[in-house]
Amino acid sequence: MLRSPSRFIRTWITAAVVGSFLVGCGSSSEEPASDKAGPAPKTEVTVEPIKAATELTDTNGAEIALKKKPERIVCLFALCDDILTELGIAPTATNSGLLAHPDFLGEEKAKEVDVIPGGFIAPEVEAILSHKPDLVIGLGDTHGKLAPALKGATTFWAMQPETWQDSVGYLRDVAALTGRTAEGEKAERTFRAKLAAAEKAPSDKTALIVYGSDENFGVATPEGDVAASLFPKIADYPWKSRGVEGSYSLEEVLAKDVDVLFVETLSFGEADGKLSEKLAENPLWGKIPAVKNGDVHEVNSEVWAKGRGTRSLGIVLDEATAALR
Repeated sequence: MLRSPSRFIRTWITAAVVGSFLVGCGSSSEEPASDKAGPAPKTEVTVEPIKAATELTDTNGAEIALKKKPERIVCLFALCDDILTELGIAPTATNSGLLAHPDFLGEEKAKEVDVIPGGFIAPEVEAILSHKPDLVIGLGDTHGKLAPALKGATTFWAMQPETWQDSVGYLRDVAALTGRTAEGEKAERTFRAKLAAAEKAPSDKTALIVYGSDENFGVATPEGDVAASLFPKIADYPWKSRGVEGSYSLEEVLAKDVDVLFVETLSFGEADGKLSEKLAENPLWGKIPAVKNGDVHEVNSEVWAKGRGTRSLGIVLDEATAALR
């Protein structure tokens, strides 16, 4: 029986980590994820105006106060890069590979953005501060420990996105603080329109997103995975979070008669093969309808697993709806 690791691999993303894993529970302030018991509420396409500010309470209740509009922003996880790209801003430095994607800056322009050494788990404080940032944005349950070291030198903003609504909220918050209000409204409107269009013709196929680096795979659930939080609107997605110790077995996946599989390969260090190829070594894998019918899609983990913002989620919607037709 193949068992999945906990959800930490989704927040770890790039570092070589072995041992205990972190798990978070998702929350939604709007349109909560739903299953077959009832349809998900329709996406509202109207976008409220964004007002520029130097102080605000963010989408998850954290208070952020700046002396002036931030001009030098360091990103410690990919949602930050996604949001800044949507607003027409290049980060001063990053430790994400998302910017190299052709729908972001592209490989050549991405090389112009400095990379913070130390990896996703342990970015170097000295390197961060060497860029004299006005604002540093990180993932709360991973980079929160950096706050004391950065205090007094810059403003640290710990984000904790769990659903697409969280990501939209953070987009609006950053747009307000940077004064890019029109850009923020446009990005939100574009994403909401795309999601609303997709949910008008949902697929009746059963879908599944799995992630991992080897035969120990994880199932992305709508309660705590931003990309997965879109799926109850566009397909049959019968996967629910099982909490801290929860996992799904390959036998359970087989029992759900999955029609379309999306696979995110998360490599430890150098890439050493696709997750779907490793799972194929188990005879149960070949019995899943999606596998038998050739409907397994290896997706870009930089976008699907790490991006989490409106631009990444727009790409997810495009690729998912095409595969689910």
